[in-house]
Amino acid sequence: MAQTLAEKILSRAAGRDVKAGEIALVKLDFVMGQDGTSPLAIKAFREMGGTRVFDPKRIAFVIDHSAPSPNHGVSQLHALMREFAKETGIILYEIGEGVCHQLLPERGHVAPGDVVIGADSHTCTYGALGAFATGVGSTDLAAGMIAGKTWFRVPSTIKLTFDGELPTGVFSKDLALAMARELTADGATYKALEITGSALAPLSMDARFTISNMAIEVGAKVGLMVPDRTTLEWAQRYADHDFEPLYPDDDAPYEREVVIDASRLVPLVAKPHRVDNVAPVEEVEGTPVQQAFIGTCTNGRLEDLQIAAKILAGRKVAPSTRLIIAPASKRVFLDAMRAGIVETLIEAGAVFVTPGCGCCVGTHNGVPSDNENVISTANRNFKGRMGNPNAFIYLASPATVAASAIEGRIADPRRYL
Repeated sequence: MAQTLAEKILSRAAGRDVKAGEIALVKLDFVMGQDGTSPLAIKAFREMGGTRVFDPKRIAFVIDHSAPSPNHGVSQLHALMREFAKETGIILYEIGEGVCHQLLPERGHVAPGDVVIGADSHTCTYGALGAFATGVGSTDLAAGMIAGKTWFRVPSTIKLTFDGELPTGVFSKDLALAMARELTADGATYKALEITGSALAPLSMDARFTISNMAIEVGAKVGLMVPDRTTLEWAQRYADHDFEPLYPDDDAPYEREVVIDASRLVPLVAKPHRVDNVAPVEEVEGTPVQQAFIGTCTNGRLEDLQIAAKILAGRKVAPSTRLIIAPASKRVFLDAMRAGIVETLIEAGAVFVTPGCGCCVGTHNGVPSDNENVISTANRNFKGRMGNPNAFIYLASPATVAASAIEGRIADPRRYL
């Protein structure tokens, strides 16, 4: 029976061959919760009669969304997570360690062929490693912590191919936005995306994580990339456990195939208030921006900060604009400091916040004012996403955000490259 990559991974985890549409009970390689979802999972864990977890070395809680705590109520939730971690022995990543979706691959918890659940919708990020990684609710997280297993309806697969060479000024975020434009916000609901093509081959893992991260923005269950040399070299460097990558069969049964010619792309921007409301940068160029944000689980990695620093070096952020940067992890922050990137960005006028989610979710740092325009490297621009339903969020690559910060209005990064 020919199988897609999603079917191959779930078959191994289920101990039997499965195909799209079947229900599969699968073993979990790792389980993760963050501070917005873990407290509810702890409550469900207690209600289920949980007394111990299946393997404390394969479960992590991450305090990243509201870190450091912005108020008393959140502090109580953080305390609950700390107490639970101490009681059960699970891994706890404290404030300042970074975003959950940077930390899990960076600390070696995810490798090709793994099955991972996380109580956060962007858990699909790890699909860039060829892992079946998906977001779940807090109750499913609790069950997974107890049993070390969960069930899935095996998704059918859409094959998404990016062909061609990326033009100057076009980055992985532009590929992700092109994906959203092509498939639409609900065009791949509960499907597995199998993302491939010649345009991906030269991309770093940092860049690939950006694309898989946004698979959920088209409704996909997972955003899988077929492992190649880049994947395996990265996993061999970071993975804390043995792994065996899996590959789709040549005659795998895809629900449909979509091809995007990357060589014809230009820098893209998602306009408010939908991720799939995507336009060429020329269409929105000149729109004033009061705040620019570089960071999140989509684009807060070292490569993203490097791209921004190259554009901002020797230049200044416009007086009318605030540039806020949140490194995706402490390690990224330290590497950027050693490379002189942080100094370059601060001299240009940027402000750094604690490694973590930063402004993205709108619980503390960088909440915009009424009627302000924000250009951000985040993955979502829904009304109220950054904490104010009366603000307007545009999504773009780190290059486009950096160029826009210089001009104080949405700008084409190609002028600076």
